[in-house]
This record gives sequence, C-alpha cells and structure tokens, in this order.
Amino acid sequence: MDEGQYYPRLVGPSRATGGTTVLELRGELDILAVSVLSDQLDDLTGVQGSDLLLDVRAVTFIDCAGLSLLSRARYRTRQRGGRLRLTGVTHGGSVARLLRMTGLNGTFEIVSDGDAAGEPAAGTAGSAEVADGAGTAVA
Repeated sequence: MDEGQYYPRLVGPSRATGGTTVLELRGELDILAVSVLSDQLDDLTGVQGSDLLLDVRAVTFIDCAGLSLLSRARYRTRQRGGRLRLTGVTHGGSVARLLRMTGLNGTFEIVSDGDAAGEPAAGTAGSAEVADGAGTAVA
C-alpha cells in the first residue's frame, strides 16, 4: 500500500527565498503522514548549513508522531549547523496547542507570518506562545 495516495497534498509548494527553503505543510500530521513526509524532510535536513522554514498554518491536526517529525527535523538541521524555523503557528492552532501542552513551546524558533523569510519577530523567537488582541499569551 502506498501511503502517498492517501496523503497527496501534505506538502504545498516548496520555494527558496534568499538561501532559505520554505516548505508548506498541510492537513493532518499523524503517523501515516509522517511515513510520507519523513524522507523528504530528511533530504532537506541532511544538507550542511541548511536554512529551513516550515509553514504550518495549513496543518489541521498534529499528534505525537507529527511532533516527533518536527523535532527530528530540528535536531538534524542543528546537528549540521543549520537552522529550522516554524511559521504559521497561530492562536488556537493545533501546532501551537501541542507545543504548549508538551512543554516544547520554547524549543522551536517561531517566526511571525510577516517575518517568515526574515528574522524572528520580536518576542517570538523560541516561543510558540501567541498573544491575543490584548497582548495576553493564549497558545
């Protein structure tokens, strides 16, 4: 059975912007999705000094297998002197919620949507907390 047939749209367009590879993840990041995505992420994170930005705004569900995929990508990138960032980590979103619930909200470098190809937004580097309109952390 080819798991790819059940998860044909897990990855959106990939593009390079000023040395940064931007990869859009979509849909459910569960154990079946991980089996489809792991080889592609391993290819991207196996390069020395890679700069990878994962856009997770279209992720509708993530479980421990999906979190493990993100953690492995982060580890592999850092081991090779590279950088992995997440963007699209939004208030009430499944990725922000799981990072907070597992205590990993300070582990990943989070950039705001407006700064996706640039540096982390003030107050967001390494934190998955998102502020509401009143400035209260709500993730």
